[in-house]
Amino acid sequence: MQAILSVTIPFFALILAGYLAAQRGWLPLASIPGLNTFVLFFALPCMLLRFGINTPLAQLLDPVISSLYLTCAVVVVVLVLLLGRALRAGPRDTAFAALVGAFPNSGFIGVPLLVALLGPGAAGPVICTMLLDMMLTTSVCLALAQRGQGGGSGSAFLAALKAPLLNPLPWSIALGGTMSALGLQFLGPVEKVVWMLADAASPVALFTIGAVLFRSRVPQAQGTAADMGQSRWPLIAGVVSIKLLVHPMLLLTALLTARALGAGLTDLQVAAITLMAALPSASNVSMLAERYGADNGLIARIIMGSTTAAFITFAVWAWTFGVKPGL
Repeated sequence: MQAILSVTIPFFALILAGYLAAQRGWLPLASIPGLNTFVLFFALPCMLLRFGINTPLAQLLDPVISSLYLTCAVVVVVLVLLLGRALRAGPRDTAFAALVGAFPNSGFIGVPLLVALLGPGAAGPVICTMLLDMMLTTSVCLALAQRGQGGGSGSAFLAALKAPLLNPLPWSIALGGTMSALGLQFLGPVEKVVWMLADAASPVALFTIGAVLFRSRVPQAQGTAADMGQSRWPLIAGVVSIKLLVHPMLLLTALLTARALGAGLTDLQVAAITLMAALPSASNVSMLAERYGADNGLIARIIMGSTTAAFITFAVWAWTFGVKPGL
């Protein structure tokens, strides 16, 4: 456990540093969009591009992992939808709660953390699932959030698919996979620039998550602590529990069952996918919720709760797998 914490604590410490910087006013809240832009359009695409170039294309598009992961994502989405209906949450808020319940923070936290814990071989399975979440899970939940606004479910899904297509991360993964398949590399100076931006991705992304989490506590037009009432907290606790406990357990069960039935899944793949599901919710969903008129305060508190609790639960999951960083 000590070896695991020696890797995970710095990651969560950077999140805390960003939170404290925003809380103390050292980092103006107005600068957070600029940090997000740097991470989303420059640093993180370069990091994923670097991993994509160094990862065989078959690992980025593994059909067994893809089918199992999507099946479990559907189960998680349905569970949160049922929970939201039972607690009388609005359909739009429930759809975004389902998205944060099924979409781990695989980009900002997952790829660098799991590579640090498990080695470079973890990058392929994690990037594979990240693509599925960005392209399909997000689109389905956005379509559910926009039901009843005209058009059928199919047109809502196609409209929701536009957002992931404008996201630079899938394209950077696609470019990296293509270069890997063709055996291409960047020229020296270009490679140096890409690698420098890639090295900045993890610390800046984690710092930015902390600042975003603090900003979510600042009273806004919707979802403030004062107007949320007690009715929201059971939904928050339920989604956090589903994200950190049910989601990884579902995937672990599915992966082990598939391997028992003859699927060629390695121990590394099982550990990487399960630990990826045990990550906290993706932080960018709160921005999507705000953009689509959902209760941003509710979604931000789910993200905050999952990020805080994951400091303990993720370490326990890693310890259960016997992870030994550096070996």
